[in-house]
Amino acid sequence: MSEKTRAYIILVFMPLFFSSNLVLGRAALDFVEPWTQAFFRWGLACLIMVPFAWAGISRNRTALRGEWRLIVLLGFFGMVICGGFVYMSLQYTTATNATLIYTNSPVFVLILEVLFRGQTVRLRQVAGIILSFIGVAVIVMHGELDRLMRLDLNWGDLGIAVAAFSWAVYSVLLRRPSLQGLPTMPLFTVIAAAGAVLLIPFMVWETLTVAPLPTEGAAWASLVGLAIFSSVLPFSAYQYGVKVVGPSITSVFLYLLPAYGVVMAILFLGEEFHAYHAVGFVLVSLGVILATAQFGRRAAAAKPA
Repeated sequence: MSEKTRAYIILVFMPLFFSSNLVLGRAALDFVEPWTQAFFRWGLACLIMVPFAWAGISRNRTALRGEWRLIVLLGFFGMVICGGFVYMSLQYTTATNATLIYTNSPVFVLILEVLFRGQTVRLRQVAGIILSFIGVAVIVMHGELDRLMRLDLNWGDLGIAVAAFSWAVYSVLLRRPSLQGLPTMPLFTVIAAAGAVLLIPFMVWETLTVAPLPTEGAAWASLVGLAIFSSVLPFSAYQYGVKVVGPSITSVFLYLLPAYGVVMAILFLGEEFHAYHAVGFVLVSLGVILATAQFGRRAAAAKPA
């Protein structure tokens, strides 16, 4: 088997690993509180990655130290908002809704680049942005327009939308020129560590006021699963794909995210798939493809948490 063939096989599973975060995270809420879940997800992921990233961290420690403010900010958007805040929102919505809404994050990236980096936007991309937002609205309103008129909206869905925007902010900040010369794995490990540290106060508060740390084997199995299958494996697969076949081809496989996420939510969580999900799925997927397909490298950076 050639390395390129191996890369394509790995990339088929990459979006499966990425989308597993919302499904595993939703299931783990039966055992672990949301902020505790986020802390251990990223804390355990750091422990797994440090042996592989330590040499690079040591070689680039001066540059990393010089960017500590930006690294902390990335940890906040990428691990706090897109971590604990996502799991908190999943208490009030389904993994199916969350997957379809979160798929919209590349569109937010495009909007931010247009607003703050002067990126030229074409008519096709404008149409994609409009379609994707209509798709999210259909999902949030459960296909019922009167819900909007009555403000009868699911706050969990709105929380996931906020997290999707936060991931877009994370993706744009990650492309700051000052970070481009740093190796990817050491940088990501340090960002994840910063996020885990920022999550400590939330985890401690939750442990003291809501529920103690989990002791069941199922709870720790869920946390280890989140660290490995939803953090380390998808990130490593993504980087391998970029290295072997390039960012443009790698980004195409990210369009499988909503399909994988919805199927897993139905199979493993027993969630129902309604007509409004189907309509939202089509609109969001088509909108994201229209808005981001030509961006290649830019679209590739907007991968979910």
